[in-house]
Amino acid sequence: MLDPRVTTLAELLCSHSTRLEQGDRVLVHAFDVPQEAVAEVVRVARSFGAQVVVRLESNRVRRSLLHGMTEENAALIAEVEKFEMERMTAYIALRGGDNAFELADVPAPTMAMWSRVYAQPVVFQTRVPKTKWVALRWPSASMAQQAGMPTEAFEDFYFRVCTLDYARMRKAAEPLAELMAKTDEVRIVGPGETDLRFSIRGIGAKACSGERNIPDGECFTAPVPDSVEGVIRFNTVSLYQGQEFSDIRYVVRGGRIVEAEAGAMTAKLNEILDTDEGARRFGEWSLGYNPHVLHPMRDTLFDEKIAGSFHLTPGNSYNPPGGNGNVSAIHWDTVMIQRPEYGGGEIWFDGVLVRKDGRFVLPELEGLNPEHLAAGA
Repeated sequence: MLDPRVTTLAELLCSHSTRLEQGDRVLVHAFDVPQEAVAEVVRVARSFGAQVVVRLESNRVRRSLLHGMTEENAALIAEVEKFEMERMTAYIALRGGDNAFELADVPAPTMAMWSRVYAQPVVFQTRVPKTKWVALRWPSASMAQQAGMPTEAFEDFYFRVCTLDYARMRKAAEPLAELMAKTDEVRIVGPGETDLRFSIRGIGAKACSGERNIPDGECFTAPVPDSVEGVIRFNTVSLYQGQEFSDIRYVVRGGRIVEAEAGAMTAKLNEILDTDEGARRFGEWSLGYNPHVLHPMRDTLFDEKIAGSFHLTPGNSYNPPGGNGNVSAIHWDTVMIQRPEYGGGEIWFDGVLVRKDGRFVLPELEGLNPEHLAAGA
């Protein structure tokens, strides 16, 4: 019997997230997701009047494909999938998998080439700006293990987090987006040496409430390209390109990462940052406030929404509002949690304290604190 929570989630994806309607053409792109779940998303999408195209993939197959990948082969795949994406008006990505490290042994130069030749034209130049899209991870025993939770308890957590009251979140986030749109200088202060300043003047801001990512709960903008100055050390483990990075530290001058270290993964970190010129500059900065996501899970779509966190993103920027025009084949959301149990920290806008130790302190922003967003959930 199909879990009714799958139907609830499918309805959220098709109504709230992608706003499907008669005449839409939606690509359902699933990696290692149970067939009955994909079938339910297809059924619900059709009930909204959409034409549905399905692409089923496997992370193990993707690993085999990437090993020995040539630029010519990557360009062929990109050409085919860009052609497909250009004919879609909507896109739903369901990303499952039994092993978060499936791509860990793909050589770094190959991953950099794949990002440049495939991701730029298909994802950043076509899917992101030209379709109504949403992406989410699908729960699995492996994902529960990463989160340090029993499988059944994790599934309960997953569906609670993913289907919260996004209308309440959207209303609570409006004052934050308005404030960020009027702000010039941001200052981030954290334990030890973290002290980073940058301008967001004229960039704009976008509050996200279940439209592009599930789960959701962030308001993003981007630094003025050359304005970032200072040092930042992240306190959250990050998985990127099938590799695990911890204790990431950046020294930034004139908007460019001039020093980067991550313990034993320092060389790998710098290989990624050398993918292209835009990879050493920042394309996004975002405050997270999902009330149910409190601790890292080694999964970016969840970790970047942690209540009391922010993420800073080397690489490609999204379109305005909230984008700064930085172009890169990478987009790496790296998370810092500022709640007291993670060392605390402060966020200042134009010399005014906005968030302290993970809690919004301005009266108009208190609705984004966990006890308010989780109310009634």
